[in-house]
Amino acid sequence: MPRFDVTIAGELNLDLILHGLPSELPPERELLADRMMLTLGSSSAIVAHNLSALGSRVGFISRIGDDPLGQIALDRLAAGGVDVSKVRKLGGDTKSGLTVILQGDRYRHIITYAGTIFDLTFEDLDLGYLADSRHFHFSSFYLQRGLRSRVVELFQRIKAAGLTISLDPNDDPDDLWQGELMKVFPYVDVFLPNAREARKITGTENLETAMAHLAKLVPLVVVKVGAEGAIAQRGLECFASPALKVNAVDAVGAGDSFDAGLLSQYLRGSDLPTCLAVGNVAGALSTTRAGGTEAFRDAGYRQQFFRANGVEV
Repeated sequence: MPRFDVTIAGELNLDLILHGLPSELPPERELLADRMMLTLGSSSAIVAHNLSALGSRVGFISRIGDDPLGQIALDRLAAGGVDVSKVRKLGGDTKSGLTVILQGDRYRHIITYAGTIFDLTFEDLDLGYLADSRHFHFSSFYLQRGLRSRVVELFQRIKAAGLTISLDPNDDPDDLWQGELMKVFPYVDVFLPNAREARKITGTENLETAMAHLAKLVPLVVVKVGAEGAIAQRGLECFASPALKVNAVDAVGAGDSFDAGLLSQYLRGSDLPTCLAVGNVAGALSTTRAGGTEAFRDAGYRQQFFRANGVEV
């Protein structure tokens, strides 16, 4: 029996979310937010936290700065039941990362200070720890600058140990969509982009074409399409699952929460329609409170929400 159900190596930081700002931000003006939330951020950490909340045993490797923000992030992840024994604190001038999300009435602006996010390297990874699991998940491919050149080697080692692998690429801040991504696909079992990412990676504006291309490279492609829910392709089979209608506070971390919901069922051997449906419930739950993990931290609320939508967790 492996120690973990899922291991993750990636970024760990906080999100500062400011609500009530105009979509257009004029310069040299003092703009007032009407609400704020400081919460656990980063795709890797949100997936880890929410997988743990859904009953998975999760191990996590990352780097943070030796500073208060890093400690808060570490404490939040540990409080969620994630094993953080392999998270390293770094001294010096580089501080823990922070993402500031300016939530407007129509759009949001996302500004990230990377900090230690870029500093995680292959040498930081305990491969025995990561391999002591049933599954390995990797997020934020383009943010993992210190690790990215050896992700192929990492995936090869993980796959050789008998794990399945999922990958959520997230955004490319440089908007180039290059690098080693295409080289890792032979080792990926579940690919989890959103619609924009799928189009960018394949160089086409047609989502159906993009999915068909990706389905030739990985066994299962699952694309998050926001308010429309999620669609998936496995070989020539296509599946769709509608989103839930909820009173959304914000969409921060909704895609990562979807990943957690889907993977929790994937690891239980559930069929693909069930995986998609539970992913959509998890994503919807996330939107009902600010940030990607706040709705999952409240066990009673989380369980009631899932139960009301036909899911027992």
